[in-house]
Amino acid sequence: MRLLLISPEIAPLAKTGGLADVVAGLSQALAALDVEVRLVMPAYTEVLKAAPRPTPLELNVPSGNGRVRARILETRLKKVPVFLIQADSYFLRDGLYGTSSQDFSDNAERFAFFSKAALRLAERTGPWDVLHCNDWQSALIPLYQKLKPSPAGALGHPKVLLTIHNLAYQGVFPESQWKFLNLDKGEFFNSAFLEYYGQINFLKGGIVSADAVTTVSRRYAREILTPDYGCGLEGVLRQRQEHLTGILNGVDYEEWNPEMDPHIARNYSAIERSGKETCKEDLQKAFCLPRRSSVPLLGVVARLVDQKGVDLLLKTADAMAGLELQLVILGTGPEPYESALAAMASRWGNVAVKIGFDNVLAHRIEAGADLFLMPSRYEPCGLNQIYSLKYGTIPIVRATGGLDDTIEDFDPRTGSGNGFKFIEYTGQALLEALRRALVVYRRKAAWEQLVTNAMGCDFSWAGSAREYRALYGKLAGG
Repeated sequence: MRLLLISPEIAPLAKTGGLADVVAGLSQALAALDVEVRLVMPAYTEVLKAAPRPTPLELNVPSGNGRVRARILETRLKKVPVFLIQADSYFLRDGLYGTSSQDFSDNAERFAFFSKAALRLAERTGPWDVLHCNDWQSALIPLYQKLKPSPAGALGHPKVLLTIHNLAYQGVFPESQWKFLNLDKGEFFNSAFLEYYGQINFLKGGIVSADAVTTVSRRYAREILTPDYGCGLEGVLRQRQEHLTGILNGVDYEEWNPEMDPHIARNYSAIERSGKETCKEDLQKAFCLPRRSSVPLLGVVARLVDQKGVDLLLKTADAMAGLELQLVILGTGPEPYESALAAMASRWGNVAVKIGFDNVLAHRIEAGADLFLMPSRYEPCGLNQIYSLKYGTIPIVRATGGLDDTIEDFDPRTGSGNGFKFIEYTGQALLEALRRALVVYRRKAAWEQLVTNAMGCDFSWAGSAREYRALYGKLAGG
């Protein structure tokens, strides 16, 4: 099995979100299953700082009415080689997709080029059994491969898989950007392919053209077929439903594991948990909260946006702050949410907020908190609830997407379950789940059983990689 795994970001080379972690973890797990996997991504500014090796390969790629030359560089991610597409006019800039305030105005041109260049690279380095594309930034690849005679015709017809990590991000651009796609407008700018309410939709083109489509949890694969979660593409997805599969993301337990985590105050394990108390004291100190071991400490690490349920946190802030608990929040988002959370922290002495992204502090929150809040409006998979389980930090989640697939509501009568869930997207439902969690927290035996259950969960990449490997084999043999 020869697999070319194409992504706009791969950790630790370049990262804006969970996609980068997923591609990195999956590639290593596939390599362990004897899949011959290679990675492809753009050579962004931060990637070039690591001085990747030049290769003899160069590509001459059409872009609009001209052509753009790309050099191919190479590095390694542990076991897996990585091809880097260097085109400085597109990728040598601060930020992957834009600045903190807006997207780059030429993203349609940049990522149409990336898709065409990745296919040219596949021609030069193939044959490949499967091309695995990720999100809208590489979603034109299935269309180029299946429908355009050149450059896809020389590829030996590998099958193409598209993974949707978050359907809300679709790569929608004005019709004026069509010239950069190098596709026949009469044939492809219509409702059957790329047209979307008078605009161009990269992800839609990928969904209708890919040999198979996956998303990152079983529940999310069902949800996106409905108007509530389909983001306008539910009809398109229902047409491809028999080719749509949900495969839950795994996590990298070499990075997220309290037994070996270098970022936390004291390591601990499911068998020897005393170090967690030290981590709790360390976290309280980091957020300037009183060091009270008996008070439950809640953590939030998230993008401060509607998807993550920040509005629910704000709606329940006064009620939550009136409970005997402490709450720490780490994240960034739109200024109104950042200001509202900062005001909440200034009003209540048991709430602390740090605006920004800090990977080390995120690890300290996972290790030091007793409970982890994820009241998401929707969550394709979610990773923090899985990290939390490993650290014995009990998730409180809304039953949506991957949160529903990974968290089982704790039943004190039977001792089964690994967290707490609520269904309705309301502040009242969140508070009811929190109160249930606080009751269990005060019952030592029940809490110890719950933590044991949580830390015993295994969401490593091995199982998910086997599912992908089976899907690749089905595609390649079909």
